[in-house]
Amino acid sequence: MSVQQYDEIGEAFEGFKSLPLMRYGEVPSFLGMVGDVSAKSVLDLACGTGFYSREFKRRGATDVLGVDISVEMIAAARESEQREPLGVHYEVGDVIELRPLDRRFDIAVGVQCLNYAEDIAEMERMCRNIHRSLVPDGEFFVLAQKPDYRFDCASLDTYGFRCEPTGEEIETGPRVRVTALLDPQPISIVSTAPRREVYEQCLRAAGFSDVEWVPLQVSEAGLREFGEDFWADLLASPPLEMLRCRA
Repeated sequence: MSVQQYDEIGEAFEGFKSLPLMRYGEVPSFLGMVGDVSAKSVLDLACGTGFYSREFKRRGATDVLGVDISVEMIAAARESEQREPLGVHYEVGDVIELRPLDRRFDIAVGVQCLNYAEDIAEMERMCRNIHRSLVPDGEFFVLAQKPDYRFDCASLDTYGFRCEPTGEEIETGPRVRVTALLDPQPISIVSTAPRREVYEQCLRAAGFSDVEWVPLQVSEAGLREFGEDFWADLLASPPLEMLRCRA
């Protein structure tokens, strides 16, 4: 499901980060949760076109490897590296079948990654592969659809997105269709919103501990740009949530 739809998007995926929800919500919230990466190695899983991989390298990470299942996404990431060499490495790979890496990383991140597991066994396998790729006490940071999002933020399109259930449910949770309202052509992606207990069960089964859910925030820049009232609906019903845990 995920490979073809991401291959078709390619470089247009970068445009997601310009939308208000991403620019002033996801990106600063996720980077803030991950915190200081200076002198640390980072494994960026489902890295897409390498947005976070590049950002972590700019912020002082010593070694960054981006992995994505989409050939086109990795091609776009490598083109960005050629245009602006930062020393980020990329490879095509499936987190479900992640190869044993030649080193262990201090930090792993998965933005819209675990929610592509087709069942609980696949998510658990993803988590085990990620745990194996981290140093002892290494950290894993996740961002995905909020597990219990009720699709009740009527003004979500104000922030650049639509999010709606497809009506289908799999073992991990309901399928959702997320549409980025990009100009001139909106882009839709179908994924899953796994239940909260599914995440926690799979992470703990893989050996992770200290599992902690972290809410989405709006940056000071976003509050200055649009004012508090603009963000009230989003903060009352955020479609995204984050979590952190330790190997």
